[in-house]
Amino acid sequence: MSDFPPFGLGYPRTELRRQLVDAVLAGDKTATAGLAEEYAAEGEPVPVAGDRFLLEGFDEEPVAVVEVTDARVVAASEIDVEFARDEGEGFESVEDWRVAHEAFFGRSILPETEIVAIRFRVVEVLA
Repeated sequence: MSDFPPFGLGYPRTELRRQLVDAVLAGDKTATAGLAEEYAAEGEPVPVAGDRFLLEGFDEEPVAVVEVTDARVVAASEIDVEFARDEGEGFESVEDWRVAHEAFFGRSILPETEIVAIRFRVVEVLA
């Protein structure tokens, strides 16, 4: 298991992390989004279908293995309501999604902002 890289949602030791992990484990969250520029800045490759990760809990403990089913770099204008809802955070519109992600990222998301849109599934619950 330790061979898989971490899959951290939100930031460690925050209530948001707890909520996101709970949503994944409940099957409500099957998608997540990141900024392509952050992947580039951190030297992180964009995941590809079949990549597996350790989902990290509140204290960065491994709680599940997740597998990427699809990952694409898209313009923010290409995020649709289905993807927004699949993020499992109660978004009912793309505007809800954008506002929440602007708050999380601490910056504006313009239509041309490149988003890493990831879909995933839980393959094993560890905790």
